[in-house]
Amino acid sequence: MNKKSAALQVERVNVSFGGLRALQDVYLEVGKNEVVGLIGPNGAGKTTLFNALCGLVTPDSGDFHLNGKKSDFPKPHELVDLGIARTLQGVGLFGDLTVLENVMIGAQHLATTGLISAALGRNRKDEARIRDKARVALERVYAGGIAHRRADTLSYPDTKRVSIARALVSEPSILMLDEPAGGLGTQDIEWMNQLIKNLSADMSVLLVEHHMDVVMSVCSKLYVLNFGEVIASGDAETVRRDPAVMAAYLGTGSNHVA
Repeated sequence: MNKKSAALQVERVNVSFGGLRALQDVYLEVGKNEVVGLIGPNGAGKTTLFNALCGLVTPDSGDFHLNGKKSDFPKPHELVDLGIARTLQGVGLFGDLTVLENVMIGAQHLATTGLISAALGRNRKDEARIRDKARVALERVYAGGIAHRRADTLSYPDTKRVSIARALVSEPSILMLDEPAGGLGTQDIEWMNQLIKNLSADMSVLLVEHHMDVVMSVCSKLYVLNFGEVIASGDAETVRRDPAVMAAYLGTGSNHVA
């Protein structure tokens, strides 16, 4: 895949924290409508790379291409305009707000007034528009029926749905999912797998995940990080058979990355 056909491509990404090299010449490419997985053990650099792509960490060096165009690594406030949305490991919902209000907050780019005031209806025009977008996002994750429940009354699987809906309300072209299956049971993981596949019809998906059954099911390509370096990349079966990957994380008969 060349840069022009890739939704997102980074090359030679280096990140250091003091004297510690967190990422070393990392590369990654996500095609349009492709689901790409980023795997590796704790401390491998996955979250650091996610944070670099979202502007929470500034790389020491590296190239960033979005839809074939080279640019600086984005700042957090630029993500929505660039068509990038991210979920967090901790779902980060506001417990005293309803599900719908939590999702509305993800549509801040539609507001002509301040984020919270618009999301909670102090501008009627903004409120109606954002509310409609939020309802659509909730329906996409099959959570429309819980729109008016307080977030602090939800089951954990439902909070996962809502956090994804909050990312979808910005209508991204690239969705970054940080451990979407973390803490879910078998039935909910199956639902999550199908959701990710469905979403890829409209956007590219980059996910960090520890559940190997998830990445093997939904990802067309995997990148494997170890000690801040990409040690393997390719389709799921190629990566599964890679001796370095097996030695570093998988182990015989393991269903999870260490």
